Amino acid sequence: MVSSGLMKMIRPCWKPSVEGDGSSRNGDGSGRVEGLLWYKDFGHHVNGQFSMAVIQANSLLEDQSQLESGSLSLLDSGPQGTFVGIYDGHGGPETSRFINKHLFHNLKKFTSEHQEMSADVIKKSFSATEEEFLSLVKKQWLNKPQIASVGSCCMVGIICNGLLYIANAGDSRVVLGRSERTAREVTAIQLSTEHNASIESVREELQLLHPDDSQIVVLRHKVWRVKGLIQISRSIGDAYLKKAEFNKEPLLSRFRLPKPFGKPILSSEPSISVQKLSTKDQFLIFASDGLWEHLSNQEVVEIVHNYPRNGIAKRLVKAALREAAKKREMRYSDLRKIDRGVRRHFHDDITVIVLFLDQNMINRRCSRGPRISIKGAGGVPTHADS
Repeated sequence: MVSSGLMKMIRPCWKPSVEGDGSSRNGDGSGRVEGLLWYKDFGHHVNGQFSMAVIQANSLLEDQSQLESGSLSLLDSGPQGTFVGIYDGHGGPETSRFINKHLFHNLKKFTSEHQEMSADVIKKSFSATEEEFLSLVKKQWLNKPQIASVGSCCMVGIICNGLLYIANAGDSRVVLGRSERTAREVTAIQLSTEHNASIESVREELQLLHPDDSQIVVLRHKVWRVKGLIQISRSIGDAYLKKAEFNKEPLLSRFRLPKPFGKPILSSEPSISVQKLSTKDQFLIFASDGLWEHLSNQEVVEIVHNYPRNGIAKRLVKAALREAAKKREMRYSDLRKIDRGVRRHFHDDITVIVLFLDQNMINRRCSRGPRISIKGAGGVPTHADS
């Protein structure tokens, strides 16, 4: 069980009411709240059904997410579809909140201009959101220099005209559940490319991009980090590793590099894949890395396959929390009582969105289903600037 030293640290932070008892402290038609857990058990999108859940671990929720169903354009005649965004922030919540407000609008703008959905439209949306956030950093630099050290992973999934677009910058992940010969078997297929220095190919890519920098990736305490500072190689934000003008005072010394750099160290360009959905494709699981830290792709797919759709995202979150508790040799019921902030010592913020795929709806080129705009929320209200 939990060591006495750890018990002394966490005991003052225990709370009597957290997720899991079926009651809702507050909430509305968009979702419900139980302690640190926010969830939307079940809903319909243009291409099928969905379930969402978010568990907060940080003092301020750094995960942000959204599901948009309906028009993917500013024009009434534009394409219809489903948009999912998972934004896993680090260093603070500012970047992920910014993406949650601006990325989808940018996507609709470029879809309107191009009069179609495409990989190029998505890439331009990422780039525009990045430039807008870096402009904000510049405006706030003197009064709020720490915003230069805030960033976010950014993963997007779009279903439009029978095609699935996946765009990822960072280490969030999307996994497809595909049925095999019998309906009882479902295989997990990872669709996203991750950008984490723990992956050898990512380190090789960084070394090729920065051949004159022997310290571009550094192994510290058995963890590979870019410049010894950050694990991911692609993100939105993190201005201090993209523009040298932000890597100096008044930025905190721990973020400042000893030598100026001539080109960006991190990139905001996403890896993008496009594929046609088949009749064997049953569901998609989008999640921040907090889920995958505790559960494998196949474990997650089997949970979704074997349990009712209603509340399945919440079930995945709780399965991850049970694994997190087991790793620390504590009871799940005790982990549930630990307050935000201290929770981060046990697990990360976790966001999960499960999309169930209805092939009849997906194959209708002019499919017009329910119009939904829903954003994942933290279980505890925050008062930080959005």
